[in-house]
Formats: sequence, C-alpha cells, structure tokens
Amino acid sequence: MIEAERIQVLQDKPVDPDGEYVLYWMQQSQREPANPALEYAARCANKINKPLLVAFCVTADYPDANRRHFAFMLEGLAETAKRIEKRGAGFVARLGSPPDIIAELAGRAALVVCDRGYLRHQVAWRKDLASGVDKRVVQVEGDVVVPIECASDKREWAARTIRGKINDRVSDFTQTLSKTSLDVKAQALDVSGDLDLSRWQRVLDELDVDNDVAAVARFKPGTAAARAKLTRFLRSGLVGYADARNDPADPSASELSPYLHFGQISPVEISLKVQRAKGPSSTDKEAFIEELIVRRELACNFVHFTPDYDSYQCLPEWARKTLREHTSDERPTVYTRPQLEAADTDDPYWNAAMQEMTGTGYMHNYMRMYWGKKIIEWTNTPRYAYSTALYLNNKYFLDGRDPNSYANIGWLFGLHDRAWTERPIFGKTRYMNAGGLERKFDIDKYVQWANSLCDEGSGDAR
Repeated sequence: MIEAERIQVLQDKPVDPDGEYVLYWMQQSQREPANPALEYAARCANKINKPLLVAFCVTADYPDANRRHFAFMLEGLAETAKRIEKRGAGFVARLGSPPDIIAELAGRAALVVCDRGYLRHQVAWRKDLASGVDKRVVQVEGDVVVPIECASDKREWAARTIRGKINDRVSDFTQTLSKTSLDVKAQALDVSGDLDLSRWQRVLDELDVDNDVAAVARFKPGTAAARAKLTRFLRSGLVGYADARNDPADPSASELSPYLHFGQISPVEISLKVQRAKGPSSTDKEAFIEELIVRRELACNFVHFTPDYDSYQCLPEWARKTLREHTSDERPTVYTRPQLEAADTDDPYWNAAMQEMTGTGYMHNYMRMYWGKKIIEWTNTPRYAYSTALYLNNKYFLDGRDPNSYANIGWLFGLHDRAWTERPIFGKTRYMNAGGLERKFDIDKYVQWANSLCDEGSGDAR
C-alpha cells in the first residue's frame, strides 16, 4: 500500500483525459523497486488506461556535484532504466533544467507525479513545475520512513525531542510495497531522450562537470549492489552492531549511505529486512534503526524547517556564542585548507581518515566526528572551520550534499547536541581528541588500512 500521508497534491487540476501518458518525474528516488512515487504513477496509469513514462533530468550544474557523484548516479540510473523498461514503462533521460524539461513533457501528459526532496533547490524545482504547468501535479514521498510532517510540524532540537514522535508512527509506514503490473505498455510512445544511459560512461565524459575528483571503485552503484551490501550486513555486520558500530578498525557499518543518498534503495525496505533478520539481538536492531530512521530523519526535519541549513547562522545560539568567546584562543597548530585537503597534518589518525574520504568517497562515522572536531581545533575561526568542513564533505563524500551532511556538519558545532564542560577553542561544544581513539580502538590498524588504499579507492579489506 501507499500511505495517504505520503501523497501531496502540488497542483490541484483535474486529470487531462486527452493526455497520452502518465508522467513520473524521477529525481530523488532513483530506483525501480520499493518506490512509492513510481507505484503511485503506475496505478494512476492503469486507472485511466494510459501508458507510464518515467523521465530523469541530468543537471550538469547540480550544486557541488563533480565527476565522482555523477559517475555513481549515472551507472545506477542505467540499471534503473532497464528495470523500468522491463516493466513496460517508457524511460527518457534529458540534459538540462528539470522544471523546464518536465514542463515540456507535461504538455502531453494526463497528470504528473514526482518524488520528494528536501534541499532548497529540490523544493524550488517542484514548486516551479507545479506553478508552471496546467496539469495535475502530485508529489509522493518515498525516501524517509515517516513522512516529514507526520513526524513533526516544527524544527526539532535533538534526537531526544523527535525520537518518540517518529517511533510512535514507524509501524504505520513500514508496509511492504507491492509492484503494479502495467496494463498499457509504453513501446508505442513517441517520446525520446537526448542521453543514452546504457552508455553512461560516454554521457559522463561528455558532461561539462568538475573532473578534479575521480570516480571510486569501493562502491558499485545501483539497487542490486545496494541490496547485496544490505544482505552482507544482515549476515555479518548486524550481530553485535550496538557495541561494534563505532569501531573504525573493525567496522560493523552497513555502508548504505551512498545508496540512500541517491535513492537507489528504500529506507523502508532496509528497515523491514533489519526487523525480520534472524540472529541479531533486539538491541542490535534498535541501535541500527535509531541511525537509519531517527537520526537520518532528524536531519531531514532540520533542512525542511531551516532555510539556511548550510549557513553558520543556523547553528544554535548557545553554540555560536561559546565558540565566539573562544575565537581568539591560541590554536596548537593551524593548517590551511589545501594542507587539510592533502591530508598533510601531524596527526596520523586524521590523515588516515582524510585518505579514506578522498580515496573512496566514504569515512567511518566515528572518524567523521573526530575529523570534523580537529578542523575546528586547527583553523583560525569557527566560521572558517565550518565552511572548510562543509567544503571537504560535499566535495569528496558520495553521500555528501544531502540532509545528513548539513546536519552532521552542524553537529560538530553544537547542532542537535548539548553544552559540555567549557574548554579552550571549543568552548562548551563537544570535544574529541586522539587519546579517545587510542583508548577505545586499535586505531593503528585503521591507519594501516587507510594508508594501503590504492589511488582509485578499490582497497576495502580489513
């Protein structure tokens, strides 16, 4: 079933009986299975006896995106396009402005369906489309478990303030989504794209994008790869997860964040499979669900209710105040942004984390916290530390540039956290040091692994 709370009418027009097809604009939910927007569009197509056309727009100037991000997305989309066409729907990919391209395709549509994103440009695209077409436009939310407004009607200040609200509704939104068999096939549709995703590497080479950051081999893109990674995690990573998840030297992480970022796997599907897994304790399952749903959807809440989510000003007033009071504190060492980007510091643990980031597009979550806290310690001002952390995060991480990124960077500076014991440089914001890594983990093992990474980021054995 598709829960009614996932469905929002953006343009309340009647269905056009003369339309040739139902149009689904795929943007955030870049997958065929477990995709509520796709299934809603398919059911609408059957109801009015029309074929289904799925359209994806490639935007070469997508904010902060580079070759690494486009390579992962395009290869995943090539798989998605095949899956959709196998179901009997049409699929077209075009290069350019999404609202403009979709508005053109909407001219021949009976109605338009879109999925949902929370970043300002994603919201603006959908608003522009809805106001610019004389068609019914319906948005279907499918990349959170609990729809954002169902969880809360305001910006929440910490996990503790949203946890109960989300947990009270989770069971209402974790139902298996069945596939809709299409009654009318789309083979006869005369609609073409200008990008051939079956040759995605050529498309990538021809795009005018930043090529300074190379694609990585550690993560194979697409829904099939995401599901395979989830299966491996359920078999070997979820048991003991509650205790082992923070250890970067012997990681129990699912490593699903890149796939969630691009919508290549459904969080509902992940949640259902975790809940049904045999072997892991309830404590392990609860710890993982806390990260997958509560923490991730707290981040979505943050960007949804915070227009300046990528600005230093969005941080809590108490955090900005205490950091401001310690701006003039002497730093033990100051590094330039190029030095940090080159992993050229005197801290081998930090350098290893940076090498994992630049080489593979990923970093263990505990090291992300340490990584960011040291940037605060090593830069002249907290404002510059914030902009540096966000710049590096968005440039190198496959899962960068999404709600989790902005919330996680904010957390380094006090967002969704509380005041701690006051100390130099950090004020009352949380502090982390190398001694903590040495006490808790075999951190040298992590360093050895990170130092062994090959340039293309394929090394991943630990």
